[in-house]
Amino acid sequence: MSVGEPAGVSVRIHPTAIVNSHAEIPESCVIGPFCIVDDDVVMGENCELISHVVLGGPTRIGNNNRVFPFTTLGLEPQDLKFKGEKTRLEIGNNNVIRESVTIHRGTPGGGGVTRVGSNC
Repeated sequence: MSVGEPAGVSVRIHPTAIVNSHAEIPESCVIGPFCIVDDDVVMGENCELISHVVLGGPTRIGNNNRVFPFTTLGLEPQDLKFKGEKTRLEIGNNNVIRESVTIHRGTPGGGGVTRVGSNC
């Protein structure tokens, strides 16, 4: 993937986006302006990060998801008991996540996983 230029069939990464080289992003995805994608992120096919989206990891996102501006996904849980344990976020397929949403990784006390289903 080249930053700012199409790679493969149709992947587009805006030149202002920061995408870790270890993130797994299919060629069918679009990464918009000022997005940040961390190293332990796996995106499914046909996903779009419109702009100003932050994806921390570990995060897994299914197919056909659209994420709108100023959304933050997969950062540390907002739990004072959190001490850096391995937790994750899983998002299903065919979702629309609108502006300014935050969805954090799970907490150890809650099983360690936050899951969002499909078709939400």
